[in-house]
Amino acid sequence: MAEREEIIIGAAMRVFTRYGVRRATMGDIAEEAGVARQTLYNVYAGKEDVLRAAIRWYAEHSLAVIEAECAAAATLGEQLDIVFKHTAVKPFELLNESPHADDIISGFNAAAREEISHAEKRIRAAIEQLLTPYEAPIRAAGLSPRRLADVVQRSYAGFKHKAENKKHLQELLTSLKVLVLTLVGAA
Repeated sequence: MAEREEIIIGAAMRVFTRYGVRRATMGDIAEEAGVARQTLYNVYAGKEDVLRAAIRWYAEHSLAVIEAECAAAATLGEQLDIVFKHTAVKPFELLNESPHADDIISGFNAAAREEISHAEKRIRAAIEQLLTPYEAPIRAAGLSPRRLADVVQRSYAGFKHKAENKKHLQELLTSLKVLVLTLVGAA
């Protein structure tokens, strides 16, 4: 992504968080980015395109951080903590910092939801890769690494929207981690 696009995406994320996706305008984004509206329209056809690009950038950035941190982690438990931090805890904090952040997290429209779905699939694939070394005990339990990754991802996705507070979210994530580690024999 070009530097100008990164500036625009950063500005868009701030504007979407501040005003909500529905209320934000291309003018708001251009002003926040310090570019002319025409410059913004030269890069993105409309707010929907900006939102998709912002979701894609956030997902790719998060995935890159997760992969780098997991590569340095010594245990599956540490790796799960890393995944949960970037895909459940940080979005939960974002939701609580801005009453409008849910527009971004849940998806403003079908195009944004499609981008979010694509990101979730990539995260599930990363979780599956973390679980693959434990394939034998996972299969002995009647599952596959892919299915267990799906259960893990969908569970914490629900947690971040339903947890009462951050402490409750951490308790739910810890319980999920214990279940996975017990299943694979790494508890």
